[in-house]
Amino acid sequence: MLRVLYFVHDLADPAVRRRVMMLEAGGAIVTLAGFRRAPGLPAGLERLQPIDLGRTADGKFVQRLKAVAAAAVALGPKLKRVSRPDVIIGRNLEMLALAVRARSLFSAEIPIVYECLDIHRLMLGENGVSRSMRSAERALGRKASLLLTSSPAFVREYFRRFEQMDAPVTLLQNKVLELVEQPSSFDVHPALPAADEPWTIGWFGALRCRKSLGLLAEFTRRMEGRFEIVLRGRPAYSEFSGFDGFVTAEPFMRFEGAYRNPEDLPGIYGTVHFAWAIDFFEEGLNSNWLLPNRLFEGCRYGAVPVAMRRTETGRFLSDRHMGFLIDDASPRALAECLGSIDRDAYAQMRGKILAEDRSTWVCDLRDCRALVARLAALSPEKAGDPVLQAA
Repeated sequence: MLRVLYFVHDLADPAVRRRVMMLEAGGAIVTLAGFRRAPGLPAGLERLQPIDLGRTADGKFVQRLKAVAAAAVALGPKLKRVSRPDVIIGRNLEMLALAVRARSLFSAEIPIVYECLDIHRLMLGENGVSRSMRSAERALGRKASLLLTSSPAFVREYFRRFEQMDAPVTLLQNKVLELVEQPSSFDVHPALPAADEPWTIGWFGALRCRKSLGLLAEFTRRMEGRFEIVLRGRPAYSEFSGFDGFVTAEPFMRFEGAYRNPEDLPGIYGTVHFAWAIDFFEEGLNSNWLLPNRLFEGCRYGAVPVAMRRTETGRFLSDRHMGFLIDDASPRALAECLGSIDRDAYAQMRGKILAEDRSTWVCDLRDCRALVARLAALSPEKAGDPVLQAA
């Protein structure tokens, strides 16, 4: 079996759990190492007994750099009992640096994979800090054998444009993980509202966009209760001033806490009509380029996505003639797009999404095996493994 040493920025990140599940389902043995940004671990990761690299905090860039430097110094003793991996994965730039350090402790022949699912704004400026970070990424990237990323726009608009890497690219879109041989249908969808009932918009996942919060609040007040907002996930409190108080004060908005991904997805998306697939956190940059989890999750379970037209998400939906797209991030534009929606128009749009091949939205066991086989092909010792080749 393929042995993977996986360095992650946040052991509590639900996306880390999903990637571990994907690797294990594909036939890999995973050793997990990472930083802590919150207490506890997602369900199922405790059994891996992750290697604790220390604490970091959201938005504390200097503190994170110091933590990475300290972890690099202490890495030797922490890896002493770890079996030699076949592949090392670094999930974001800081972890790529630790992956390179770890390889020096094992063997120069071990392939390194760079997993990059967001392009931070600090990487995109023209000041000294941004230039230095891009230089560091180019230097580390030359040591990587593969780039894993989640959107073609990241490759097109960043990695190729800035000439950051020339390694092969594997696209791993943020699809819903279903550990089955083939995606099945899912036919439980929210009932269309009666004349006196509101339409519901679900904003689920990493809640970090102040602009979205304000826009949705103003929109629902303008619509006088014809629309309600349901929030689920992990609010980035470093990005909001008084998130809980703000939501509590809004008459048509409610926060219903965290959820498990993928276990709870049918339940949470099965209660809303629309999925909010808009993000202004890195407006004009990363937010324009990403294809978010909520796009695939919403469509998988029949919630019609709402997106900005001139983004990668908008292009994805426009190519498939799906979803509701707005050109302007304003309550007025949102009201013009959704305000006159009726049951027939909504049912027609949802029908297009439900008719799409499920593989557009779902990552199944075949995809998990294909990923592990792709990683194994990087390792001279595993490239000929008949079990992994069969995947």
